[in-house]
Amino acid sequence: MLPAGKVPSEILEKLFRTLGSEDERVLVGPGIGIDFAAISFGDKVVVASTDPITGAVEDIGFYAVHVNANDIAVSGARPRWFLVTILLPENSDEELPVRIMRDIDREAKKLGISIVGGHTEVTPGLDRPIVVGTMLGEKEGNPIRPNNAKPGDAIVMTKWAGLEGTSIIARENRKELEDVFGRDFVERAASLLDYISIVPEAIVAAEFGVNAMHDPTEGGIANGLHEMADSSGLGIRVYPEKIPIRKETMAICKFYDLNPLALLGSGSLLIAVKRDHARALVERLASRGINAAVIGEFLAEKKRVAVVNGEERPFPRPRSDELWKVFKR
Repeated sequence: MLPAGKVPSEILEKLFRTLGSEDERVLVGPGIGIDFAAISFGDKVVVASTDPITGAVEDIGFYAVHVNANDIAVSGARPRWFLVTILLPENSDEELPVRIMRDIDREAKKLGISIVGGHTEVTPGLDRPIVVGTMLGEKEGNPIRPNNAKPGDAIVMTKWAGLEGTSIIARENRKELEDVFGRDFVERAASLLDYISIVPEAIVAAEFGVNAMHDPTEGGIANGLHEMADSSGLGIRVYPEKIPIRKETMAICKFYDLNPLALLGSGSLLIAVKRDHARALVERLASRGINAAVIGEFLAEKKRVAVVNGEERPFPRPRSDELWKVFKR
């Protein structure tokens, strides 16, 4: 039986054998750890991405815009056009699709994105709404390829682990958490939603000059690191104590017995950059008000390890996002 969340990589590899007709204009196609597709249109490249929002109900429109925009930004392109499919449970209130689209409209305007199409329906068998977005962007010249990390590259991570997951749990389980931690704590945790966009730091990193970028989503920072290594055919050495985690995330993860490194991670950006340039990149990001840290390096040897108390230990890939443990209780 498959666990909830992303399909395991060994099954995805089988799916990648069924990709339709070949097209020489496709610069970046599907692959593990690949956030976007890129298609050549002469002097410009169109970048495309699609992602569903399945774990959130409150602010689902907000997440749909920013999660998809993030996938475009890691290519170095700016998100421009958005198509959205809204699937509603039976007997939904008529106000629900209106509220979802109102939120999508507001967030799209913030990023200068036009909503150009989509589909809405009431779907049997759902217990919550699902929003599936497709984002398009464009850039001049080749995109920053997600599979271009090099052996010896430093891994720079922006902001904090588990931001999206923390915000969703705080919003969906507000009453339960207020009884334990108090209203002010829950408000701070819920407000981590404000950090979801990685468009600003992706633009900074692209202008700085980096080898690869990746937007960790399901499976959090841990799965994102594995996906980056998969796409570039490399290993990783991670220093968990250097991974920034908010105290709100730590407290909620302890309460629900979750691993914060495997909690839904939108809002953080993973960057592969030459080792000698890593500190300068962190300082550049800090000068723009963006927290960042060097958390590891890519290895030519295809091992996946974490350094704990000075010793290398296996760094396993999460089987599923920790968020599902909360909503399956």
